[in-house]
Amino acid sequence: MTQSIVAERELDLELIGMTCASCANRIERKLNKLDGVTATVNYATEQAHVEYSADTTPEDLIGAVRAAGYDASPVTPPTGTAADDDAAEAAPSRAETELAALRQRLIVSAVLSLPVIVLAMVPSWQFTNWQWLSLTLAAPVIVWGALPFHRAALAGARHGTTTMDTLVSVGTLAAFGWSIYALFWGTAGIPGMTHGFDLIASRGDGSSHIYLEAAAGVTTFLLAGRYFEKRSKLRAGDALRALAEVGAKDVTVLRDGREVTVPIAELTVGQRFVVRPGEKVATDGRVVAGASAVDQSMLTGESMTVEVAVGDVVVGGTVNAHGRLEVEASAVGADTALAHMAKMVADAQAGKAQVQRLADRISAYFVPVVIAIAAGVLGFWLGVGGGASLALTAAVSVLVIACPCALGLATPTALMVGTGRGAQLGILLKGPEVLESTRRVDTVALDKTGTVTTGEMTVAEIIPADGVDEADLLARAAAVEANSEHPIGRAVVAHAADLGLALPETAEFRNLAGAGVTAFIDGLRVSVTGPRDVPVPLDDRMRAAIAAASERGATPVVVTYLDAVAGVVVVADIVKPTSAAAIAELKRMGLRPVLLTGDNAGAARHVAAQVGIDEVIADVTPDGKVEAIRRLQESGRVVAMVGDGVNDAAALASADLGLAMGTGTDVAIEAGDMTLVSGDLWAVVDAIALSRKTLATIKGNLFWAFAYNVAALPLAAAALLNPMMAGLAMAFSSVFVVANSLRLRGFRSRRS
Repeated sequence: MTQSIVAERELDLELIGMTCASCANRIERKLNKLDGVTATVNYATEQAHVEYSADTTPEDLIGAVRAAGYDASPVTPPTGTAADDDAAEAAPSRAETELAALRQRLIVSAVLSLPVIVLAMVPSWQFTNWQWLSLTLAAPVIVWGALPFHRAALAGARHGTTTMDTLVSVGTLAAFGWSIYALFWGTAGIPGMTHGFDLIASRGDGSSHIYLEAAAGVTTFLLAGRYFEKRSKLRAGDALRALAEVGAKDVTVLRDGREVTVPIAELTVGQRFVVRPGEKVATDGRVVAGASAVDQSMLTGESMTVEVAVGDVVVGGTVNAHGRLEVEASAVGADTALAHMAKMVADAQAGKAQVQRLADRISAYFVPVVIAIAAGVLGFWLGVGGGASLALTAAVSVLVIACPCALGLATPTALMVGTGRGAQLGILLKGPEVLESTRRVDTVALDKTGTVTTGEMTVAEIIPADGVDEADLLARAAAVEANSEHPIGRAVVAHAADLGLALPETAEFRNLAGAGVTAFIDGLRVSVTGPRDVPVPLDDRMRAAIAAASERGATPVVVTYLDAVAGVVVVADIVKPTSAAAIAELKRMGLRPVLLTGDNAGAARHVAAQVGIDEVIADVTPDGKVEAIRRLQESGRVVAMVGDGVNDAAALASADLGLAMGTGTDVAIEAGDMTLVSGDLWAVVDAIALSRKTLATIKGNLFWAFAYNVAALPLAAAALLNPMMAGLAMAFSSVFVVANSLRLRGFRSRRS
């Protein structure tokens, strides 16, 4: 039995002391050695997601991290509320505190290093005993400025391991140590000594050369790289933090008819609370009094408000635009929709895309290999008579330039920004492996009802008989149906209300047991029935209208009064306004849409023609949908399934990529690989486009990281790079990778 099968519990750990991808890899290996444990360590988020069995305790997990030379503490899960915001603002996060300390270390090091570098690079400025001033200024940088590197390297050495910090520490201390030797025991300390600055190492015994500018410059450049990297990583997680903090801090509850403001943490399920205009809805609930429009942009990415009234569901964190609402809480804390969204994003960021695993395997062996290469380079140049100066320069350059930071940052930073931007647009990925599936998809199977169409009965057409006023026909039909609870009746009444029609008074309402409804209006009997139950004959025009409606899957109802057919009202599940444009965009992206539905072929073909879908698979059961997807896959297609109902759950799970409409059922959402909160087909377009862009960014990052190391190492080994330039290049590669990932924050919906 595998670890993932026996795992019964989950825990996220905040990791302290990680400085590079090698650290993350070592912690991951240490945790995975525990029985019944499956762990994934994310260097960018500095967290570990651990699944473990009942035989293991959180203390065991933390102990394993400490045994690897680091520290850890449990992460507080996102709750979707802002109850602790005040405390959070009063006490900066650990990452912010570390960033401030790193900034101070960088500024001091930069101020001290600048004169050292300038003096070394401009021989004409090298006054008598300038080298001793350089030593005075450089020593604090190399000892105190580089202390984080030295401390981490020492911790790794105590545990018999090496990291990027080992490379930096050994490289800078070697350059500093040789400079001390040259100054005190060589000829470099003689008054009047000068030497030029070259990007390429030169031959010589080295006793007259100092490398203080290289050691101080490398330290400063690497501190700068680490500072901008850490600051960018904080920015990369902005979307998730904003999502977790978007909830209300306080809530106005109703107690004995009085309004009382309490902290959000005191709100319980079933309690009623008030939402005034402009306020955030405190938590998920159902409206029990009032009507308003709610801004759901933080949830769906859509700017348009949604009208809500008694009985409608509202989501915590959305904003009441106008009108007073009374809401009964249905979920609080970690059970809210907002908290679930935050957790899905966090879980996706905690995982690893397949492309990252190759980088992890490489970084695990990279540092010891580089140390061996540096030793070999040192021995080679000494052996061929290159001299100590050239040999030391080449070896230090190899150590400095080979740091694998960019490899470790390539995937997690892009994943953090991409999933965070997706959450802002209402697109939630369940895990990074979804990106791989999205890249390969070439066919999109779409459920009809609730996905391409609204999923609600709506009046699609009104055909009045000759001499009958259309508005009068609709008003009479709606007046009779107002007494009915049938979905068709509700659709007719809603349409009349949308048009602002005044409904006449009715009397003696009767439900005709499956045949329709009837009532008296102004002393005349008005009936609304199905075509088979019409109490009077139909003329050819009405028969043709009924046949046309039935053929396209719509439901015609016949209205009769004055002992004659007054007209036909066609009720149908209409196509969403944006479906046709979204499907056209999918085609432009090279994807092949297929309509996959349990409805009859006539209705399916009619909807497909409206939105531009050429391939239709209709009259299928839920099992039939699974079989249809399997047939598409067997024909060589990679299939994404988009659906929203219980009957779509199996198909969503069996497809290569399942996209569940967030407006659908919990079962469908659970079965999908992505949740599209808005329920709009444009979200499908954006989800695929964003996933492709995120994956392309990851691959671009990895290419840069690999190409950089492959190209730079031979140059350093051949003594064609000054160590200071090597440090600058290494720092730039990490900053480039993070900055490239941050470009995903600018992703825009394809509809705009």
